[in-house]
Amino acid sequence: MAEGIGTGDYLGGKLLVAMPGMRDPRFSQSVVYICAHNKDGAMGLVINRLIDSITFPELLEQLGIARPAPTIEDIQVHFGGPVESSRGFVLHSTDFSNEATLHVDHGVSVTATVDILEQIAVGEGPESRILALGYAGWRSGQLESEILANGWLHVDADADLLFDIDCEDKWEQAFSKLGFAPELLSGDAGHA
Repeated sequence: MAEGIGTGDYLGGKLLVAMPGMRDPRFSQSVVYICAHNKDGAMGLVINRLIDSITFPELLEQLGIARPAPTIEDIQVHFGGPVESSRGFVLHSTDFSNEATLHVDHGVSVTATVDILEQIAVGEGPESRILALGYAGWRSGQLESEILANGWLHVDADADLLFDIDCEDKWEQAFSKLGFAPELLSGDAGHA
């Protein structure tokens, strides 16, 4: 196992940062917030890719949710990952919670029920949030193998990187938390 990914060392609440040589175009230069990671696998949401084929007001209309808050026009819809791309998730601050909310780590939760969208539509709900369609998923041992093959690095998450930095800057900002620039890395796997 890679250092930091030993038995029982899971990455829930961390950010995965795609290595510069990531071969899967769905994850090239992506940053993924890991919502859950255990012996059975992992689930996360890409936090730096937007979907331009649907707006939040259009999504609400499809779901039959009234949208009286004028500020919802500014809410962006993210590509959360390639799995179940029609399923919605809201990664958010812990100032919203219901019985289906998963509290992940240090002030970050995820909710996948319609009532959070209803709250956001009326200008309520969590103060900080990312609305995503789809998710990234890994079966047991798959994420660990991808890390060992130099596909991903991991770094601590923080609220600024999650919710405040523009999508197009998140990948480089995540690298800066590691202390080096992405162009200094090779995408080739190897062992000393």
